[in-house]
Amino acid sequence: MELFEVYPLFDITPVQAQGCWITDSNGKKYLDLYGGHAVISIGHSHPRYVGRITKQLGKMAFYSNSVQNPLQRELADSLGKASGLEAYHLFLCNSGAEANENALKLASFHTGKSRVIAFKNSFHGRTSAAVAATDNPAIVSPLNAQQEVTFLPLNQAEVLQRELEKGDVCAVILETIQGVGGLDKAEPAFLELASALCKRYGTALIADEVQSGFGRSGRFFAFQESRAEPGIISMAKGMGNGFPVGGILIHPDFKASHGLLGTTFGGNHLACAASLAVLEVLESENLLSNAREMETYFRRRAANLPGLLQVKGQGLMLGLEFEFEVAPLRKQLIYDYGIFTGSSKNPKLLRVLPALNIGKQELDLFFQALKNAL
Repeated sequence: MELFEVYPLFDITPVQAQGCWITDSNGKKYLDLYGGHAVISIGHSHPRYVGRITKQLGKMAFYSNSVQNPLQRELADSLGKASGLEAYHLFLCNSGAEANENALKLASFHTGKSRVIAFKNSFHGRTSAAVAATDNPAIVSPLNAQQEVTFLPLNQAEVLQRELEKGDVCAVILETIQGVGGLDKAEPAFLELASALCKRYGTALIADEVQSGFGRSGRFFAFQESRAEPGIISMAKGMGNGFPVGGILIHPDFKASHGLLGTTFGGNHLACAASLAVLEVLESENLLSNAREMETYFRRRAANLPGLLQVKGQGLMLGLEFEFEVAPLRKQLIYDYGIFTGSSKNPKLLRVLPALNIGKQELDLFFQALKNAL
């Protein structure tokens, strides 16, 4: 049987990984500054992470949500303390797309409305409503396009208010820091006004923190740069450090009922163990603080790069925007210098999304290689 080829692949076969380093089938080592789309939050094969999952695997790997699972409550308690959002409620699922799908569905249930407002250059996933709210017509099928979605420019509050005044919007969904779209940020003042407008017009504000959450921005959630109060917060990627896990945090104004949402694998025992390990390491190794410190160091090292227009992003969700398209540079970094980086919708942006425990030594290796390549 052949694979259904939907991914353009680099000719590299990783077989082992530790910390910020990946080893391929030929024994070559690569510095991982991309983390598989910002998934690797605490480093590959972290001993606390491996230990937590291994211990749980020896006890019980899975049972459905028809029985008690104390690990879910433990995760909810730990997540509430880490994020400072203890009043919110937790629903667990398997991925970022599923988190956003459930967020949009819940917003529609809660408001009794169906239209969604999303933003230009957004990416929220590849499933039904999530992909309809993604600003990429190439991946939206006719089936998905039946959803009512209006795309607006980011950070333009007057335009947002005009749409909300129409009274038919169930949700405003936004990435606090856009990932695939190119690292544009929702400004704190815009987030705060969007939060207030959504409350005024009976609309749910969904903060998509799938990529920017779990410490990547230098705060637990990137929207916490502001005083905004989202109705729903979606999360995944760094939440499990590679184990498939996602979830939404739900404001107490939203009321639960049996059968309202559901999932077979979401919140399973191994997924909870993985996410608990991530939270433990984020705290014990002060990784949010490290993300902020490494951002400062990264910006300082980038200051004199030839052809650089700007450094975008926040924490360790960063990008280097050049005067030229970066696809050849990215390929050169992989094959000539053994460094993984990322791309985006902006062809001139090189994305850097390393584990949150990366140090100055690894960043020095990157900048030396980058200067040589340039």
